[in-house]
Amino acid sequence: MISRAILLAGASSAALFTVPALAREAVSVKSASTESESTAPQQHTSAGTGADDTGDTIFVTARHRTESSQEVPLAISVVGGDHIDATGSFNVGRLQQLTPTLQFYSSNPRNTAVNIRGIGVPFGLTNDGIEQGVGIYVDDVYYSRVASATFDFLDVAQIEVLRGPQGTLYGKNTTAGAINITTRQPTDTFEGRAEVSVGNLGFKQAKAAVSGPLSDRLSARIAMSATNRHGTIHNVTTDRQINEQDNLGLRAQVLWKPTDSLKVTLAGDYSYQNPECCGTVYVRTGLTQRALNRQYAALAAAQGYAVPSTDPYDRLTDLDASLNARNKMGGTSLRAVLDTAAGTLTSVTAWRFWDWKPANDRDFTGLPITTLSQNPSKQDQYTQELRFNHEGDKLGFVFGAFGFYQKVVTTGTQRQGTAASAWLLNPSSALSKDPAVLDGLTAANDIRLKNTSAALFGQVSWKVTDRLTIQPGARLNYDKKDGYYNSVVTNGAGQPVTFASTDPRIVAQRGVLAPQFFTARFSDWNFSYDLNVSYKVRPGVLLYATYAKSFKSGGVNLNGLPADASGAPLLAAATVKPESVDHYEAGIKTEFWDGKAILNISAFRTEIADYQALVTNGQLGVLRGYLANADKVRTQGAEWDFSVRPSERFNAYVNGAYTDATYRKFVDAPCPPELSGGTTVTAGQTASAPGTPGGFSPESCDISGQRLPGVSKWSLSWGAEGNVPAALLGQDGQVYLGVDGNYRSRFSSNPSPSDYTWIRGYALTNVRLGFRTDKGFDVFGWVRNAFDMDYFEQLQVPSGNTGLIVGNPGDPRTWGFTIKAEF
Repeated sequence: MISRAILLAGASSAALFTVPALAREAVSVKSASTESESTAPQQHTSAGTGADDTGDTIFVTARHRTESSQEVPLAISVVGGDHIDATGSFNVGRLQQLTPTLQFYSSNPRNTAVNIRGIGVPFGLTNDGIEQGVGIYVDDVYYSRVASATFDFLDVAQIEVLRGPQGTLYGKNTTAGAINITTRQPTDTFEGRAEVSVGNLGFKQAKAAVSGPLSDRLSARIAMSATNRHGTIHNVTTDRQINEQDNLGLRAQVLWKPTDSLKVTLAGDYSYQNPECCGTVYVRTGLTQRALNRQYAALAAAQGYAVPSTDPYDRLTDLDASLNARNKMGGTSLRAVLDTAAGTLTSVTAWRFWDWKPANDRDFTGLPITTLSQNPSKQDQYTQELRFNHEGDKLGFVFGAFGFYQKVVTTGTQRQGTAASAWLLNPSSALSKDPAVLDGLTAANDIRLKNTSAALFGQVSWKVTDRLTIQPGARLNYDKKDGYYNSVVTNGAGQPVTFASTDPRIVAQRGVLAPQFFTARFSDWNFSYDLNVSYKVRPGVLLYATYAKSFKSGGVNLNGLPADASGAPLLAAATVKPESVDHYEAGIKTEFWDGKAILNISAFRTEIADYQALVTNGQLGVLRGYLANADKVRTQGAEWDFSVRPSERFNAYVNGAYTDATYRKFVDAPCPPELSGGTTVTAGQTASAPGTPGGFSPESCDISGQRLPGVSKWSLSWGAEGNVPAALLGQDGQVYLGVDGNYRSRFSSNPSPSDYTWIRGYALTNVRLGFRTDKGFDVFGWVRNAFDMDYFEQLQVPSGNTGLIVGNPGDPRTWGFTIKAEF
């Protein structure tokens, strides 16, 4: 399957903010993103910031050249590959524990959200018809599917997390920031590394890489990673552990240097996941506005149903439908870098694919209500980027062009079971007593998208003086999306379910699964720009300020649309307007104590008009999410990072963020569950108090001023490591003890804040103790979530609004051992 890999292209990002580097090694060698062979001079100016940190300068390539992270007037945090290994942060979900303003949520790989400062993609069900606001890039290649965030990092040298809008330096525009991943590159000398970890819950992880020359002008590198772990939830129906880990990753690269000025890299990668995933546990119930006999307690009692445990941290479930999260992703890439007297020309060509074959239990219970729910999807993307980069004494610039094409084909099926009639139909109706009414009711969905984007972009850097630099940039972008949606519904007898029929059984069936067909098209031109000014007060102190006028492309709804009384889709909701972004930021980067300490502080404010938000309609059996535009959203706050390395025997860091992310104006938002499900109010009527069974519900809710989902006001990450000289088995080295942790204050887990779905704040602490040598041997034991903190990663409101709340509990305490060797 590696042959189905990509031909590279990409993007990276220019965003804003600064968190110190959580890196063991200073990246002093050329990374894949670097445009020129010249490297920044070695200096000992960055403070220690994490496990195994050497104290050397941390280099980044955010502006297409290698430079110290403290010299870059952008908001950026850097995490080194060895720190990733030491802390067990082997995917983006774990990475959020190291970077306070990164938010990661995943109920399964497809329904995954990666946000920065509370913005990026709507919280909830994935919709292929819109762009993500946080770009994920690997060796200059843009990954359009956020599902890639669930894969293990593979042979990673460094990760740069950039905050704020970007688009004037890179190919694909993203408005919230970027995660720029650089892998280790082929080397001119032979080298290798291997790592094996074992732990409780049957955890096994192996990583290996080997690199070296094939000839004077040709070198290659091959890497692999495999992870397996038992699930953390026990399914009493199947007597199996679910939500397991089962990941495999492969990467191969060949570097050809036909001349001293030309480098060509051909790369291919393939990743595979096949876990029994993704299930939830019962958390609680809450009263809604539905009639009391249509709420969870009454419906469960009527069928004699009880969950295996009402304590979610017993980690028991009884889901009876098939669960699967098979996930394949890969591609090939070709990157050519030509150094000339005038500058550096870079071409990146890429193809990537994503195959998704899931199975879910969409009723979240052990009853056969929904017996089949799956939306297999096949996606291909092609990208081409050209850049020319020039760096002079007073003037530098980068100009580029970018093309993107994506094709998505999704063919889904949902089928109802024998318990559906009693659960989904009005208990006062005779039809609810007949299981055959809904048993076998099936919706077959055919969903397609063609997504085309093209851009011209550029940025100029003018060094007015040795201290003052002015950097303007601009982008011209064109986007076009063509969407197709067709849902055909048939009942258990094989009859088509249509809106033309007046048969009471058909009427009841289409109230649960309604047929729908529509096509939608969006196209638009956008012009965006930014201006960055930086001033070096003195060596070790840099001030910077940024304004960016950016946008997020509009899109089409591909999860189905709300319909009128006759069943016709409301086509006004078929397209979603672009977001318009105004971003302001100012920061200071400081080094002191002879370079042994770093303190970076940034303040930001981002205002978004026509914010793309997920809403839902009132379907009985289907959680049909579609996109709409909220009038205005704002996120603002401050971020700070402190790191210190008083000696080679000790280093520590503390990073923090305060984020105030709210809907400033959203007057027609979907209502939370406690205000939904009742009779819709009409003129002269007043909505009932929240949680009034049989009450009146507003048609929509004004949630202006309320918090965006998934955002903690306060978030922190911290760590420290100390070591002493020691010898083991005749080898000189160091015994070390490291601690790292993070804290998040409470956050909402529903698009419209609900009293039922707030997740309380929590703190996680990890500990490691080991021995390492300067020759690359490292053995250590580790404990993660050392205090066995009970917490939720996400809460969900199942369809039907019965008051049921389910959740995804975070990992319990885990422990294990790791052995690493480099040669």
